[in-house]
Amino acid sequence: MKTIKDMKTFETTTSELLIVGVRKNSNLIKGWDQFISFFGNSIEEWIREGDIQTDQKKLTKIPVKTSNSNVKRILFVGLGDRKKLTEQLLRETFGLVGKELKKLKANSFSIWLESFTAAPIDENDIAFLSAEGIGMGYYTIPNYKTTSNEPDTTIETVEFVTEADIDEVVSSFNVGKVYADSVNEARSLVNRPPNLLTAPDLADYAVQLAEQYGFEVEILNKAELEELGMGGILAVNQGSSIEPRMITLKYQAKETFENVVGLVGKGVTYDTGGYSIKPKTGMVGMKGDMGGAAAVLGAMRIVGELRPDQNVVAVIGATDNMISSDAMKPDDVITTYSGKTVEVLNSDAEGRLVLADAVTYAKQHGANYLIDVATLTGGVITALGYDKTGALSNNEAFFDAFIEASIETGEFVWGMPLTESDKKRIRKSDVADLNNSPGSDGHMIFGGGFVGEFVENTPWIHLDIAGTSDAKSAHDLGPKGGTGVMVRTLATLVERFEDLQKERNSF
Repeated sequence: MKTIKDMKTFETTTSELLIVGVRKNSNLIKGWDQFISFFGNSIEEWIREGDIQTDQKKLTKIPVKTSNSNVKRILFVGLGDRKKLTEQLLRETFGLVGKELKKLKANSFSIWLESFTAAPIDENDIAFLSAEGIGMGYYTIPNYKTTSNEPDTTIETVEFVTEADIDEVVSSFNVGKVYADSVNEARSLVNRPPNLLTAPDLADYAVQLAEQYGFEVEILNKAELEELGMGGILAVNQGSSIEPRMITLKYQAKETFENVVGLVGKGVTYDTGGYSIKPKTGMVGMKGDMGGAAAVLGAMRIVGELRPDQNVVAVIGATDNMISSDAMKPDDVITTYSGKTVEVLNSDAEGRLVLADAVTYAKQHGANYLIDVATLTGGVITALGYDKTGALSNNEAFFDAFIEASIETGEFVWGMPLTESDKKRIRKSDVADLNNSPGSDGHMIFGGGFVGEFVENTPWIHLDIAGTSDAKSAHDLGPKGGTGVMVRTLATLVERFEDLQKERNSF
């Protein structure tokens, strides 16, 4: 969606496709009489008879033969009961519209905003949600097939039929488009084959992002990591022939770099499990073990586009976890960047070792608040399924603010307990300060709790996206594969951070 044109009427729209929301009481929509008068009374009859479906998420496409309009087809979008309409339902519905537009190979459309409104959801909300939903629904996974000569299609122009302030509508639509585009970029990173997205490749992407948006950027190579003593990420990287990277992006919105939100991502570009090797079926899909890094980079893209008045530092530990004669072994003892030692009981519990160094480094770079994002454990799937992100936190007010942002974006997050008993098990070792795998019971809690040992007293949220970062099948907002989960929630939290602080008298 590249171009947005000015406000249009039914008579003046230049798009061949018009998108209209319908419900059983569509006659209550402001402007419905003009719509029927222009396009014909048959529409109301078709609605009554069910030829145009009004149930939630039902799409009906009809041809139009109106000589005084460019509109050739109307895509009616069923909204169901107006009282039950929510922003998330609209977002998902527009996702289905995006899929339909892709199927139709449409490169332009018009949308009648008033046909979708339902208090308190106004025209600006609809513009935002339509851009976000359609953009995510339109996405397809990049592939490397050589047999297809099918030309790629993109939506070039969008027009609005509305009586609302067109400048505000266009602004809202553009913000929604930024959110969708950023999610889709994160999805493409997750979907990229591991031989084409190594740790240095991920660092190169971050550098390009920094150059595009004026971020301060620092990339540490293996020699520099060794000099600093980052034993967590280096241990994970020991079995690899490809060097690791520690990636840092800084966005300074204020005169002084304080009250800084730190976003930390796990960037394990492929995970074999190391000597605690995964079964062959468990290894397929491990190209997506950098989903946390993708979420952070996607959020930073939104930050770069929208320039919120909030300082942010993003840190990503990037490496793969491979097997060789030099690889990390169970029973090894490593020294992390913080100075804390770790007894390795499971080389497949590697992400937390990378995050240990990354959160320590984020604090060193001035992070006053930390959110780490990682495809960390299968335990979160066992506990919560594939549709819920598991979370831990050491600060209730900070976590409540994050939940408020997640509700706004429709990304479900569920808080899990981290007790003193859990911490004792993480700290249990005869030879080191910590162990990296206290047991398979409570695995999600132990994984996140391990990271918390390096966060210490900094307000912190841990997000385990092992279940939500990859969709096993197509869904309303996209195809199977990488979902770009948490991109929108992280960005929303950053955008509204100071207001959320004030609401809670700080965290």
